[in-house]
Amino acid sequence: MYIKKILLAIVIIGLFVAGYFSYFVYNAMFKPNTNFEPSETYLYVPTNARYTEVRERLKPLLKDIDGFDALAVRKQYTSNIRAGRFVIQKGMSNNDIINTIRSKNTPLQLAFNNQESIEKLAGRIATQIEPDSLRLLQAMTDAQFETQNGFTTNNRLGMYIPNSYEFFWNTSAEEFRERMLKEYNRFWNASRTKKAESLNLKRDEVMTLASIVHEESKEASEQPRIAGVYLNRIRIGMPLQADPTLKYAAYQLPEYQNTVIKRVLNKHKDIDSPYNTYQNRGLPPGLIAMPDVTAIDAVLNPEKHSYLYFAADASRLGFHKFAKTLSQHNNNAREYQRYLSAQGINR
Repeated sequence: MYIKKILLAIVIIGLFVAGYFSYFVYNAMFKPNTNFEPSETYLYVPTNARYTEVRERLKPLLKDIDGFDALAVRKQYTSNIRAGRFVIQKGMSNNDIINTIRSKNTPLQLAFNNQESIEKLAGRIATQIEPDSLRLLQAMTDAQFETQNGFTTNNRLGMYIPNSYEFFWNTSAEEFRERMLKEYNRFWNASRTKKAESLNLKRDEVMTLASIVHEESKEASEQPRIAGVYLNRIRIGMPLQADPTLKYAAYQLPEYQNTVIKRVLNKHKDIDSPYNTYQNRGLPPGLIAMPDVTAIDAVLNPEKHSYLYFAADASRLGFHKFAKTLSQHNNNAREYQRYLSAQGINR
């Protein structure tokens, strides 16, 4: 009888232990353990992160970090950290979270356009993926990479075609650069390459001219006509006389740092620079900004016409008036100059 009581006690204790263990396992593995209001949030795990860093990033998102720790050890996550961007959904259990952050790196849509320089582009990209702007800039201006792929200091910005691309957050600076080279070569398909050749322009020359067209007008409907004007000038050996190149040349000088030129003056035409297209014939040495795809395709598909001049239209801001003769152009230009003066824009 005494032995039966002992056995019964052992069974009861065993059941209690088993129940407690089951309860512990349920809480550690399957009970919801999130502590945020939105339907989902993101966890960013840096490259080469240790578990302590992942834990600190998770701590504000969880109700019970200790239970997560216990399961992370049991599932060997603490020694198998994966970098990336992971979606943590509201109501997830520790088990769900661990399964997610060990295998479900979620890509993002990286986008950029209208960057004025490679430095500003690096800064823009650094807000979207893991590498900082300095690391990106080092990779994007690597001399060996540029030489191997036909780029220079003057045309390197042209390799980055503005668009939206799918990337993993933990993409390295070098991986970003290599992907952009592939996208650049994909962009320059047989059709675009053939069109450039028909214009007697190289890829980088198309990009340079497109950057001028884009700075002249953001109106996609007008860009092919502006491109046609510049190509007409190139064909007859006339200087481009592009005001955006004068602004670019001026911004390289100390006296124009942190200023905005709203009105191109005669003094700007005297700036000694290869980007001064009033003094130098042909295209400048490289891009003056990042052109949109619409501007690139406008150069490749220019409007065929006899216009040699254009001036901003004071009656339709953002658009231009086109002229075939210098006298007609001067009338248009004077009209716009009067508008600027009436607005108090003198420099």
